[in-house]
Amino acid sequence: MSNLLVVDDHDLVRDTIAAYLGQSEGFVIETASSLDEALEELAGTTPFDLCILDYHMPGMDGLSGLEIAASAHPAVKFALMSGVAAPDVAQQAMSIGAVGFFPKSLGAPNLLNAVRFVLSGERYFPFGLAVEAARTTATMDYRGLTERECETLRGICEGKSNKEIGRDLGLQEVTIKLHVKNILSKLGAKNRTQAALRAREDGFK
Repeated sequence: MSNLLVVDDHDLVRDTIAAYLGQSEGFVIETASSLDEALEELAGTTPFDLCILDYHMPGMDGLSGLEIAASAHPAVKFALMSGVAAPDVAQQAMSIGAVGFFPKSLGAPNLLNAVRFVLSGERYFPFGLAVEAARTTATMDYRGLTERECETLRGICEGKSNKEIGRDLGLQEVTIKLHVKNILSKLGAKNRTQAALRAREDGFK
């Protein structure tokens, strides 16, 4: 049995999705209407397996809400849902750590399949969006770092603190700490200084 949290500020959309998924075998559904409500639910006693967040709702502030939720609850899988299937938003969401991007144009059976897909450990990224995003991000790969991690690494190379990098990128300091941890792991570096030196040796800009 998988516990799902569906978060959307539009009652009809939220309740329709929750009702459809709830009648499918193997799911227990909870709902919330804002990011703050979602964070309260996630901090409760229910161990959620997947949280589906609407991109356009109170508290999200673009992708910052997803970053805050994912950083605070690393054991939970997060998927972003949006009525506008923008490739750049979808790609950024995936780079932050989202396991899926669900356009609201998905039919109910396809949404169910997408949910089951990400719960099985895969990532759901609609083919059309993946192709478009690949065209714009093909040159951004440095040692497997995501776009946000590359931006954070640039800040490290400039000698900035986590707080300063967070201020520059409009992100929470806890999110930057998570990015730094991932950067050190991917670069095989013991600390920030070593990571910066390795990046400069590689010609990273």
